[in-house]
Amino acid sequence: MPVSDLSPSAQDYLKLIWSATEWSATQMTVGAMAERLGVMPSTVSDGVKKLVRQGLVAHAPYGSIGLTDEGREHAVAMVRRHRLLETFLVQMLGYGWDEVHDEAEVLEHAVSDKLIERIDQKLGYPRRDPHGDPIPTADGQPHLPAATRLSAADTGRTVAITRISDADPEMLRYFTELGLAPDTKLSVREHRPYADVTTIRLQGRDRDIDLGASASGAIWVVAD
Repeated sequence: MPVSDLSPSAQDYLKLIWSATEWSATQMTVGAMAERLGVMPSTVSDGVKKLVRQGLVAHAPYGSIGLTDEGREHAVAMVRRHRLLETFLVQMLGYGWDEVHDEAEVLEHAVSDKLIERIDQKLGYPRRDPHGDPIPTADGQPHLPAATRLSAADTGRTVAITRISDADPEMLRYFTELGLAPDTKLSVREHRPYADVTTIRLQGRDRDIDLGASASGAIWVVAD
C-alpha cells in the first residue's frame, strides 16, 4: 500500500510514532499521542486499532505503540515529505523557519511522490531541513548525527549546533534574536542545574548567554 493511500490521520499517527523516538528513547503511548495531536485519547485509541488491523503498528493494551516494518516505511516517507516541504518553503518561497511547520503539516498530505522527488532534485538533495532535522533519503534511510542536547554537553568544549526543535515557533524566534541556528558554533561555559540554566558563548562574541532548561533542551549539538 502506498503511503498516499492512507488517510491523513493515519499518516499523522505513523509520523508521530516514528518521530517521538528519533531523538530520544521515549516510547509513544495513546495518552502521549492524544496530547501531542490535541484530540481525545479515545480518538487515538480507535485510530491505533485501525492501524493494528492494517498491520502498520503493534500495540499491547495500555502499553507503548511500535511500528511494524511496513509502518516504519510509511512513517519515514511522511517524515521525508514534511522536511523537504519545510526546506522548500524556506529556501524557495522565503518563509521563516518559525513559519513552516504548520504549512508543511497541511501540504504533506496533498503532494504526490513525484512532486516530492522534483522538490528534492530542485533543492539539490538536501540532507537536513531548516531546523537541522535529517531528511531521510528516497530509499527511506535516515542519517541521524551523533548529537547530544546542549543541556547535557560537556562544559569547556566548543560545539556546533546540529538541530533545534521546531515544536515552539516562539522559541525559534527567540533563538533567531540570539543568533542561534544550525551550524552556529559556541562554547559551553557552565551548567547550573539547580537554577536550570546553561551558560554559553557564541564563537566570536564577547558576552555570555544564559539559557533556561526548555531552551537548552531544545538544542542538539555535536563536537566541533
